[in-house]
Amino acid sequence: MHASRLRSIFHPYRVTHGKGFELRQIDPADTGGLKSAEAAETLLQKGITTLQHLQEKLYAQDKWAILLIFQAMDAAGKDGTIKHVMSGVNPQGCEVFSFKAPSSEELDHDFLWRANRALPERGRIGIFNRSYYEETLVVRVHPELLAAEKLPPPLLSKRLWKERFEDINAYERYLSRNGVIIRKFFLHLSKEEQRRRFLSRLEEPAKNWKFSMADAAERQHWDEYMDAYEAAIRHTASKEAPWYVIPADNKWFTRLVVAEVIIDTLRGLGLTFPKVDAAKRAELAAVRRKLEK
Repeated sequence: MHASRLRSIFHPYRVTHGKGFELRQIDPADTGGLKSAEAAETLLQKGITTLQHLQEKLYAQDKWAILLIFQAMDAAGKDGTIKHVMSGVNPQGCEVFSFKAPSSEELDHDFLWRANRALPERGRIGIFNRSYYEETLVVRVHPELLAAEKLPPPLLSKRLWKERFEDINAYERYLSRNGVIIRKFFLHLSKEEQRRRFLSRLEEPAKNWKFSMADAAERQHWDEYMDAYEAAIRHTASKEAPWYVIPADNKWFTRLVVAEVIIDTLRGLGLTFPKVDAAKRAELAAVRRKLEK
C-alpha cells in the first residue's frame, strides 16, 4: 500500500485543534476500511522494516529526539502496541519509561519533574507508557490524590486543571522548539471490549498476572475517565504536539496505525546519514592503507 494511502488511514484520528472535539466522533471498533488482520500484519511488518532504517538515520544524525506518549484505559493494549511496533528498533536508540504512582521523592517536586528526567536524548526515541497526563486524568478522577502532592492551599483552586493544561502546552511547545518531536496516542477502547479482555485475563491462566482488583475498581469510573480524557485532548492538542485518538478494539489495526504515524513523523524530518567531509575521507583512507598493510 502506498504511503499516501496509509496516511489517509490515520489522518482522521489526528487532533491538532481540540476545540469541539468529542470522543464519540471516533468509533473504537473502526478499522479505517481495512478488512483483514492478515493484510494489516503484512503492512505492519513492512512498516517495522522501514522504521528500523529511519531510526538508524535518526540516531546517526543526532539532531532530533522523538517522544511518543501512550495513554489509555486498562487493557487497551499499550504494552503490546509498543512491543510490536518497536520490535525492529535498535534498543540502543530507544527507551521506554512506565510511569506508575509517583514516589515520595517525585511527590516532593512539581508534576512535570519526573517526566523531564526521562526525556530522550537527541538521536533517540523515548516512549512514555502513561505520562504527565496522569496529573489531569487519574488525579482529576480521584481528587483525593492531590493531598499527597503537598500543594500550598491557595493553589488548589477551581483553575487547577486549566492551569495544568496551560503548563503542559507551554512545556510541549518548549520541547518542540528544542528539537523534541512529540506524538501523543490515546488508544480508544470501548467499555465492552475492555470487559471482554478482562474476562480473557481471568479465564486464561497465562494471563492471570495481568489482572488486578484495581483494574476492576477503576472501571467503575469509566464515564469520569472519558470526560477527563476528552478535556485533556481538547485543551492540549496542537500542531506541534498532536493527539492521535486511535480505535483500539482491534489490536491489529491499532498497531498498524501507530507504526504508520511514527514512520510518517520520521519521514517528515528529512533524515540522512551524516556526510563525511574531505578531511575525514583522508583520515579514513590513511586508516585503510594501514590496515591493508
